[in-house]
Amino acid sequence: MEASVNEKKAVKGGEFLIKETPAEQIFIPEEFAEEQLMMAQACKDFVDTEIFSIADQIDSMKDPELVPGIFKKAGELGLLGISVPEAYGGLGMDFKTSLLIADKLGGAGSFSTTYGAHTGIGTLPILYYGTEEQKQQYLPKLASGEWAACYCLTEPDAGSDANSGKTKATLTEDGKHYLINGQKMWISNAGFADLFIVFAKIDDDKNLTAFLVEKGFGGITMGDEEKKMGIKGSSTRQVFFNDCKVPAENMLSARENGFKIAVNILNIGRIKLAAAVIGGAKYVAELATQYANERKQFGQSISNFGAIKYKLAEMAIRTYATESGCYRAGQDIEDKISDLIAEGLPENEAKLKGIEQFAIECAIMKVHGSETLDYVVDEGVQVYGGMGFSADAPMERAYRDSRICRIYEGTNEINRMLLVGMLIKRAMKGELNLMEPAMAIAKELMEVPSFAPVDHSELFSEEKQTLHNLKKAVLMVAGKAAQTFGMNLNDEQEILMDIADMVIETYIAESTILRTEKLIDQKGEDACQFQINAAKVYLYEAVDKINQKGKDAIASFAKGDEQKVMLMGLKRFTKTGLINPKALRREIADHMIEQNSYPF
Repeated sequence: MEASVNEKKAVKGGEFLIKETPAEQIFIPEEFAEEQLMMAQACKDFVDTEIFSIADQIDSMKDPELVPGIFKKAGELGLLGISVPEAYGGLGMDFKTSLLIADKLGGAGSFSTTYGAHTGIGTLPILYYGTEEQKQQYLPKLASGEWAACYCLTEPDAGSDANSGKTKATLTEDGKHYLINGQKMWISNAGFADLFIVFAKIDDDKNLTAFLVEKGFGGITMGDEEKKMGIKGSSTRQVFFNDCKVPAENMLSARENGFKIAVNILNIGRIKLAAAVIGGAKYVAELATQYANERKQFGQSISNFGAIKYKLAEMAIRTYATESGCYRAGQDIEDKISDLIAEGLPENEAKLKGIEQFAIECAIMKVHGSETLDYVVDEGVQVYGGMGFSADAPMERAYRDSRICRIYEGTNEINRMLLVGMLIKRAMKGELNLMEPAMAIAKELMEVPSFAPVDHSELFSEEKQTLHNLKKAVLMVAGKAAQTFGMNLNDEQEILMDIADMVIETYIAESTILRTEKLIDQKGEDACQFQINAAKVYLYEAVDKINQKGKDAIASFAKGDEQKVMLMGLKRFTKTGLINPKALRREIADHMIEQNSYPF
């Protein structure tokens, strides 16, 4: 037992590509303790009573006091202080619990953005980078909901390239204040925020510096509320700073450390967004199931039709898969934080380094989660048919609200390229031993493949062999691409995106299999039949996606005999046994239809 614990402590971000993970070492959401589940239920009750019943009023933005009032109620319930230590007025709960609460608020549409902007990017920079005086001054107000916070990073000419911002901070002659001048845009919660975390460059600095700016400092004006496609009930404004006078002691962290703060906080935002979309996807899947049972056509409920069953099952399968990966990554982050604290690192520094270590997984989850939600809401509209297009039914709002998830916290394109870049960078630094396995696979391609029979008597033994081979496919393509292009690989964005999709599908498929395997160990195979179906169907579909992306990448840079050998290797590595996906999906859908709800 001790060996497995020590092995778990050795896990690094991105290491899933070269190491097998035992099922007992991952965390699954079915393991949450009673205290955490009670908190989650309180959160769900809050959403049901305070948000769903007045969703149209929230989106109308006619009452400027409505959302701030709901926000303060969330503070009274402790929902705004989940991650804030008790010493600063919060609940001091662990990282997984913060993901669980984000999950439960995920179906709250606009308010989910309001909540996430405040508790994540609006609060965590102070918690992780603030001085003791700054924490004492601001965190209790933010945790209680007395104050609302917003995060001012994006500018008209500085979106994905955040460090190119032009907002300036100039030290006054007496050295006591900075005068901030500039423009920020797409600032969530700006309309009712009391505290602004503002990123600006001091003089001709290359990198940004962060400042804690109170609304009462003056010199702050705002544009009108943005008219948005979705999340209409969340405040989004441009913010203008005109000689905004900020005390010098309100610099957050060191000079020019702002870009690092932004990057690290975005890593947290990415995995928390992945958690939030789980709640949204479950909510939509449940509504679609209920509507399919109620809607009659050709003399029967449309839930009786195979085409509808396919949609319901796929909604559930993809949501289950996202959930599996999200909580696996969340536990890995928490374990790393615990290890670093045990090694003597201060808690805040340990949290930052722990999250940074799994930045690859955070990017994976952000991309996969946001695209899962988009799939689910799109099919939700389709299940509703004409009513799905009507603003009188809930799917129209869900469809519009979901679309932003592929854009904020770094666009999915940026995240795809980042995660591959991080993998290769860590390999080049020797932090991840990717090159040795990639070279071994290249050698394996030149050898005659073994046709010896493989023992598939144990549940998931065949699927685990498939996963092992999928990792080989990823390393083969990524390794050869890195060898071919060297430092110029960053310019080959299409190839980076192909490799990213191979990595994402491998991680999610493995997470889904491991979660299901652990569930079976706890509950028995008979009690987990629908989860087994979901895991098998997800892997079955992932294999085809990886094969296609691998072919696209290989065709982009390999030629002649080398291309033929790689394509043969890809075919070998993406070979899997045939299943009956229709039958497995139908079992899941029939269970959903019978329960009239999301099944897992």
